[in-house]
Amino acid sequence: MRLDRLETHDRFAYFTKQKFDISECCQDLINQRPFGNHPFYIFAHARTDDNDASKKRLIWQPRLTKPKAQSNSMCFKVYPGTDVVKVIWIIPAMELWSQYKKGNITDNKTVRDSIAAYQHDRSKLESKEDDDLNDEQIKAIYMELGQQWKMV
Repeated sequence: MRLDRLETHDRFAYFTKQKFDISECCQDLINQRPFGNHPFYIFAHARTDDNDASKKRLIWQPRLTKPKAQSNSMCFKVYPGTDVVKVIWIIPAMELWSQYKKGNITDNKTVRDSIAAYQHDRSKLESKEDDDLNDEQIKAIYMELGQQWKMV
């Protein structure tokens, strides 16, 4: 395989300029306390950039309910007021899965387990957690948030 040094350097420069830190992104959302002191999920998923279809951007979405598992996404459960962040899954894009095999330099147990669960037991990834809020509690929180937005 032949590499173009200039193109490779440009891609490396672009990659290193990106400001991307998972813990920082999660902490920013936790500090905002979008649902008060209630535990919530942080769902991070890649989307194609509206302005440049060759680029992707990561959307960080706070949620009260667990999302459906999808490739190229991450899901965490956080507990405001504590330092607890539970990794639900980290599933890379499908074309990258082989890079996370055991023994590879990029081997990662969490990613491997997430990929295996996504392939063979997706319902396990998507099932409710024991400490999830019930539907009535979720509805009440959303109603309260709706009322707050009406007053703004």
